[in-house]
Amino acid sequence: MTGHPVHPFDLFGIDTLLSDEERDIRDTVRAMGERRLRPHIADWFEQGAIPARELARQLGELGVLGMHLQGYGCAGTSAVSYGLACLELEAVDSGLRSLVSVQGSLAMYAIWKYGSEEQKQQWLPGMAAGRFIGCFGLTEPDAGSDPGAMRARAERDGTDWVLNGTKMWITNGSVADIAVVWARTDDGVRGFLVPAGTPGFTRNDIKHKVSLRASVTSELVLENVRLPADAMLPGARGLSGPLGCLNEARFGIVFGALGAARDCLETALAYAADRTVFSRPLAGFQLTQHKLADMALELGKGMLLALQLGRLKDQGRIGPEQISTGKLNNVREALEIARQCRTLLGANGITLEYPVIRHANNLESVLTYEGTSEVHALVLGSALTGIPAFR
Repeated sequence: MTGHPVHPFDLFGIDTLLSDEERDIRDTVRAMGERRLRPHIADWFEQGAIPARELARQLGELGVLGMHLQGYGCAGTSAVSYGLACLELEAVDSGLRSLVSVQGSLAMYAIWKYGSEEQKQQWLPGMAAGRFIGCFGLTEPDAGSDPGAMRARAERDGTDWVLNGTKMWITNGSVADIAVVWARTDDGVRGFLVPAGTPGFTRNDIKHKVSLRASVTSELVLENVRLPADAMLPGARGLSGPLGCLNEARFGIVFGALGAARDCLETALAYAADRTVFSRPLAGFQLTQHKLADMALELGKGMLLALQLGRLKDQGRIGPEQISTGKLNNVREALEIARQCRTLLGANGITLEYPVIRHANNLESVLTYEGTSEVHALVLGSALTGIPAFR
């Protein structure tokens, strides 16, 4: 005797924790992803190229670019709604969620939070609509987890600024119309808006990736790049500026990684039900059901954590260590779910005919970008003990 299968989220009653508006936003983004993105994603991943400008316009029309920001053409949604959108985008591919995260939570947020009114008016409406693409230049070849070790430098020359340095692993870099670049000055770390085409500013795509292939990843090189005084973001001084932006993007990852995990688990459940092994469905074996049960538990617990953090963020009560809690747990568990699902699919688990190996490869990058798992563990360790252990 068999019963009717339930979805992993139904075990936790997730839908009962969402408002009608949040469910509507989630369903709208999911429908767009299934209709316009999923049919192409395996090819984009295999080719290592995406139609970035077309995607930006589509995502702008959908209203997800900077959707949690207020004004300037942004939707002004709740943090939970933004998180659910990230989840649905990453259920298609982490690279698509990365495009939205970098656009809205890094580049747009930096301008929205720290920019002048003139800078906001110039860039934010076009970025919200997907007419302009932004990137965020913080990481350097020798300064990833330790941004305080950055070497990029901005020097005064009359009323102008002259920037020199190299930024690495920059999502959207080579297709961006505007780059938010962080550099050392005599007044601490400051942010600068560097338009594409500025003399001395070059962008090079990073090739030979086996992760996040459906995403533009670039090197930014600045050689005596001259900018006017009003290119500097006036509201950010010191590392608190870029780190504040990173907390915004990390929040999206807390939800987003669960989208990749959910897609893997849904795929494995469907596959196990259809696959016959030793004259019975793969889903009918105890070892298979044990794996599925463990994965459903971790997925559901991760979703409860994400929703709790979203509610705290909407109340203005969330701290960086809480975002680190979500990023560390949810990405780590999502990667483990992807790996376990791969084993259930056997040899079929390594082909792009199924999404599992693609998600697993992507999550290897998500585990280390915007704070490695080790760095987030140290953030939690410092919060628990009161003793920083970074140095």
